[in-house]
Amino acid sequence: MPDQIRAIRRALLSVSDKSGLVDFAKALTKNGAELVSTGGTKRALADAGLKVADVADLTGFPEMMDGRVKTLHPKVHGGILAIRDNADHAASMKAHAIAPIDLVVVNLYPFEETVAKGAGYDDCIENIDIGGPAMIRAAAKNHGDVAIIVDPADYEELLHEVSAHGGTTLAFRKRLAAKAYARTASYDAAISNWFANELKNDAPTWRSFGGKLVEKLRYGENPHQHAASYKGGEPRAGVLSARQLQGKELSYNNLNDTDAAYECVAEFDPKRSAAVVIVKHANPCGVAEGEALLEAYQKALACDPVSAFGGIIATNRPLDADAAKAMVEIFTEVIIAPGASDEAIKIVGAKKNLRLLLTDALPDPRAKGLTFKSIAGGLLVQSRDNAVADDLELKVVTKRTPTKAELDDLRFAFRVAKHVKSNTIIYAKDKATVGIGAGQMSRVDSARIAARKAEDAAKTAGLDTPLTKGSVVASDAFFPFADGLLSAIEAGAIAVIQPGGSIRDDEVIEAADKAGIAMVFTGVRHFRH
Repeated sequence: MPDQIRAIRRALLSVSDKSGLVDFAKALTKNGAELVSTGGTKRALADAGLKVADVADLTGFPEMMDGRVKTLHPKVHGGILAIRDNADHAASMKAHAIAPIDLVVVNLYPFEETVAKGAGYDDCIENIDIGGPAMIRAAAKNHGDVAIIVDPADYEELLHEVSAHGGTTLAFRKRLAAKAYARTASYDAAISNWFANELKNDAPTWRSFGGKLVEKLRYGENPHQHAASYKGGEPRAGVLSARQLQGKELSYNNLNDTDAAYECVAEFDPKRSAAVVIVKHANPCGVAEGEALLEAYQKALACDPVSAFGGIIATNRPLDADAAKAMVEIFTEVIIAPGASDEAIKIVGAKKNLRLLLTDALPDPRAKGLTFKSIAGGLLVQSRDNAVADDLELKVVTKRTPTKAELDDLRFAFRVAKHVKSNTIIYAKDKATVGIGAGQMSRVDSARIAARKAEDAAKTAGLDTPLTKGSVVASDAFFPFADGLLSAIEAGAIAVIQPGGSIRDDEVIEAADKAGIAMVFTGVRHFRH
């Protein structure tokens, strides 16, 4: 019976999120439902003038142990789990005076929010819900007879079901059950990952991740793929926490590229300088620092003005009017910033298809965390690459020591290299990228491509020579042979930053000394795939 209707004669409500609760409960009582509740939920309903029974009256046992034990009782779970048309179940209910419960409304103790606030160990433990997940899973299992709500967003649809059918349909209860199991899975994932972090266990036997739907997307990376965005795990400033002030909805690729841009721009301390990152297809195509955002943007754009068309712009300071005026001169998909002036918002607002996203903060590049990706049959999980160029101890390995200006540019280039797909070569000058080679199978090819793009940019700018002449170069990993370094020297690089660690480091150092350039090792690799 696919549309089997179940009336709601008794509802058990126990929620931490009380938004919409009173109006929902009033509507239930108008439709003849008896209310049963606990603790703060019961007080909220009683204060609103509603008749509500206490779970303790149902079970015959008082709430005890600071609320840890209140719903874990056969008269609760029997009322939820009993199959209504099963004769043995009905007999057991009659023999033990168990009344059926037709609707369970539970949202869980705010464990994720407690962790996000930085609460101590004991507070986090106390915010692990036990009775709530037990009731949710019981009701979801018995969805043939019982409706389970874990999200206030479903109140309205349930009331519509009751109004239209006199009860809930099986199809609706199935959807609620699926949502309920997903919620408890996400909740338990948050708890298990928190425990792993507390215990400093970087490879627990079981690992899971969960999240809550932000929105269903039009399509995925390509139009034939389905996609949706979810918020979950650690609280981190970025595209999913941003306020979108205007423009059409963000696509899968917009979200991916905007995240890449904002993570990259966060490497640059806004107290030190303004910084702008322009991203295309998840790779920076221009990055620069400046006294103001306008200067930083102009320098970033000059690196590769062709690729910047239709790109994503991220800033490390609130967007101002001068920068906004320049940014809207070419087609841009998204601008993301930690804030914006009223005038800047108005300027961007004139471009109706340009999305403006504002966050309250920059993500912390030093923060610990996990990243994961799917592979056939499972997941690859790793700690976030939170190595920051400013924190690295650079080792000079050549006869020539880099100058102070060169060291500043070397650190700048290595910051950018961290956020470019491997193999990566970055040419930089005056705290701006002047050539970017990304995602090549050969490091030599990356060096040559970056140099060639610099030549193209020079022609566009009307320069006689590309800005790679006299630049510094960063490599995300060591040079396995001297050929990649020689390509960079040929392009005009005068100083190099790389991790080191190749069995041929001596060859590479010898080539650098022969060319009279400076080279430093970081000891840290920044592969990004």
